[in-house]
Amino acid sequence: MTPVTPVTPVNSATTLLVIAKEPRPGRVKTRLTPPFTPETAAALAEASLADTLRTVAATPARRRVLVLDGTPGRWLPPGFDVVPQCAGGLDERLARAFADCDGPALLIGMDTPQVTPDLLTVDFADCDAYFGPAEDGGFWALGLAEPDPGLLRGVPMSTPTTGAVQRARLVSAGLRVRDLPQLRDVDTVADAEAVAEMAPGTRFAAELQRHRAVTGR
Repeated sequence: MTPVTPVTPVNSATTLLVIAKEPRPGRVKTRLTPPFTPETAAALAEASLADTLRTVAATPARRRVLVLDGTPGRWLPPGFDVVPQCAGGLDERLARAFADCDGPALLIGMDTPQVTPDLLTVDFADCDAYFGPAEDGGFWALGLAEPDPGLLRGVPMSTPTTGAVQRARLVSAGLRVRDLPQLRDVDTVADAEAVAEMAPGTRFAAELQRHRAVTGR
């Protein structure tokens, strides 16, 4: 009988990183206020984060890490290592998150509650990097087969060209880049409404609907 070579499941050697802020009123989703109150904006941020973490928990991975600015709350499911964000700009914080990884890693934020396990199940067998563009010109996901913090340091963040600059940095380094589907981040009320409509089964959509029911708008 010919011996069967075990097949390593896709993603089983990948670290999944989520970079996030503790969802406290006045510290998160400030572009939603007004018309939302800081408390409503924080509730929506918590729902988005909870959806994201639940999806990551359902995705095969070697390790799951929450890179957090703040303190964990009831929204954190089991199975995650929690590490604090370092000081500095967003580029430095993203770079440090990758620097702490010792193998392939995929990083996402807390602003895409519509993300699914399928989108996060990546295979670095024939590429060096994954890039997930966001509709606002940024990016919602970045994966590196060999994490190199230098690929992120100095990239201007939170601009309409952030994604283009970051992807160009990967290409200039000679990496083979595979693009993920473009997703919409939740930054504005229009974003929140569009994402909730796109993913009606999420906690985020339910929280937005609850707000509408309470306020009548």
